[in-house]
Amino acid sequence: MWRFAQVGIALGALGVMICFMGLFPGVTGAPTTAGIGLVQVSMVLVGYSLLILGAIIYLKYTFFLEVPATLSQQIGIRLALTGILFAALAGLADILGFGTHTRDDSGDIFFGQLQVIGILASFALSSLGVLIYVLAGAHIARHAPVEALSESIAGVDDTTELMLVELDEPL
Repeated sequence: MWRFAQVGIALGALGVMICFMGLFPGVTGAPTTAGIGLVQVSMVLVGYSLLILGAIIYLKYTFFLEVPATLSQQIGIRLALTGILFAALAGLADILGFGTHTRDDSGDIFFGQLQVIGILASFALSSLGVLIYVLAGAHIARHAPVEALSESIAGVDDTTELMLVELDEPL
């Protein structure tokens, strides 16, 4: 099960890269335009979602593998996922039709200050949810047996040995 922690790290790293490409599309070689478009907003949202999900997966499978989640940890997870949902609603408000600037025939969307504040506040809410998940489980990690924690963190047992292969011909 310790390999799921590596999946969490990979998802988090992929999320950071996608979010960075959404914020700064010039690093990919794409021509930059004035303003921000639907693809950029979607990339930022998907990237940050992957980052938060990767963090939760990493924390669960690294520190709290065989421990059931407490109520506080479940609240932290739900808070993180709610922040992701609110960020998507705030970022796509004009596109979905309930924002202050509805879409017209020109095709350009307007990404306003309220949307930026909504996205940043929602990202902060998601980060707070992950932080609550960690801090609520800190006492569990302190009281867990040391052997169980070391095995779940290391992921391998100490009895593994290296196999030496003998060559038929000398080098």
